[in-house]
Amino acid sequence: MKSTVMKKTMYFFALPALIFYLTFWIFPITKLFQYSITDFNGYAQTFNYIGFDNYKDLFSGGTLGNSIKNTLIYTIVSVVGGNLIGLGLALLLNMKIRGKGFYRSISYIPTLFSAIVVGFIWSYVYMPDSGMIATFLSKLGIASDNLNFLGSYSTALYSIIFVEIWKNVGTTMIIFLAGLQTVPSELLEAGRIDGCGAWKLLRFVKLPLLATSITINTTLSLINGLKAFDFPFIMTNGGPGTSTNTLIYSIYKMAFTEQMFGKASALGIISFMLIIAITAVSVLMMNRKEVSA
Repeated sequence: MKSTVMKKTMYFFALPALIFYLTFWIFPITKLFQYSITDFNGYAQTFNYIGFDNYKDLFSGGTLGNSIKNTLIYTIVSVVGGNLIGLGLALLLNMKIRGKGFYRSISYIPTLFSAIVVGFIWSYVYMPDSGMIATFLSKLGIASDNLNFLGSYSTALYSIIFVEIWKNVGTTMIIFLAGLQTVPSELLEAGRIDGCGAWKLLRFVKLPLLATSITINTTLSLINGLKAFDFPFIMTNGGPGTSTNTLIYSIYKMAFTEQMFGKASALGIISFMLIIAITAVSVLMMNRKEVSA
């Protein structure tokens, strides 16, 4: 009898979390669906229901396609590049070298800075005339007059992606490093006795045992890439042109610069569905590989 009473009262402890979840997650998502079929401009209290016109405009215009393309490039390059660099650093700093604790700390420091600080620092590094890169090249006698990383259509997006990788590679490295610490030394020793070199040990012993770390890092990088906003906003403001417009930045620009809140809500719904679909498929695929490994 007492246990039954205890079980019922336990639900009251979940009530605050449920209220918080409904208020700050379910209710905003519901309102977003409502606004996506209106001409709401974000300010006027009266608005008209226009059906799926916002969705039709997005699919017929170039904003959605360009934003998806930029976001996918941002995501793929940051996921692949960030994980490869993080894994390389983890393997290097897992070796018996002097001062590896110091090097681990140095590699992790960029993660501690906010995106605003990192964005402003790298904006100065990339400056065409007096930036750190241009100054360094000029001291080497290399002409840097036409060097404009953030002002060129072909380099702006990749320059921002590099900053994204630079900031988050410390977290990726730490997760891989934690995974490497769990690799049994007996397995490595047995592999060496069987004649395995460094590459074969990495491929057939370490990487299969790092499956969980790879899943975690890939998922985190995937989510960061798909919701990229801070660096395009801070460093290029979506430019030059629309070359660095990501999905989330396009939503912000459409809602708060162009005052098309209804259309921005529709883009938000499309982005939400796209991000959920890509993340779910990726996680399921990696979980299957993790089980098979």
